[in-house]
Amino acid sequence: MESIGPDVTGLAAGDRVLGYGGFGAAREKIAISAHRVVKIPATLDFDRAAGITVIYGTTLHALKDRAKLKAGETLAVLGASGGTGLAAIELGKLMGARVIACASSDEKLAFARERGADEVVNYANEDIKEGLRRVTGGKGVDVIYDPVGGKYAEAALRSIAWQGRFLVIGFAAGEIPKIPLNLALLKGCDIVGVFWGAFTERDPKGHQANMAELVRYAAEGKISAHVHGTYPLAQTADALKAIADRKVMGKVILHP
Repeated sequence: MESIGPDVTGLAAGDRVLGYGGFGAAREKIAISAHRVVKIPATLDFDRAAGITVIYGTTLHALKDRAKLKAGETLAVLGASGGTGLAAIELGKLMGARVIACASSDEKLAFARERGADEVVNYANEDIKEGLRRVTGGKGVDVIYDPVGGKYAEAALRSIAWQGRFLVIGFAAGEIPKIPLNLALLKGCDIVGVFWGAFTERDPKGHQANMAELVRYAAEGKISAHVHGTYPLAQTADALKAIADRKVMGKVILHP
């Protein structure tokens, strides 16, 4: 951190920090609100720290604050090899859940298993509803973490357990699904929105506490903050294309 504003407390110029800049962060220098910044220890390198902010911040908020995931519950993770999916696997395991990774290739599922997934479902080869019911012995899934949307959302919701929680994270498939609300009635389940960006503004103290927890996990090696690759700032377009082409497993980092 190069400098601080006159009213900022608890931080000093020269501190090692990570921050959430929202949009427009792909540049050499940015100004950022103090409540979006958290200190990092010398034992945590900047690349891994940069991989924590959005994906693990979103996921901890989703599983802890929104789903209230309990030890012993089942957690299905769609898009399991992507950045948010990997975060959900690792945090789900830390919270004591049995994690089911769902992805579109055996290579991605093998990566998810390496990161701790207990079971896998390849939704390119098997109907996701039937796959999730199969690996839960017909009971269904307690919590579904869905950053994908599209055609998989409703199919996954149909596999949810009684009084399960379906977490709406995002729509990587490009299509915002229209969910038949009778499913919520029949399953007695909750469809829960997860808007992490708004949470950071509406509950800055809660956000700070979550980020401090994640920094501690990363420094202790409890989460990988896996970096798929790094790109110089001038190749930002190439980094975005790798994500769009679904080649990324983990997080892509830009260097100034």
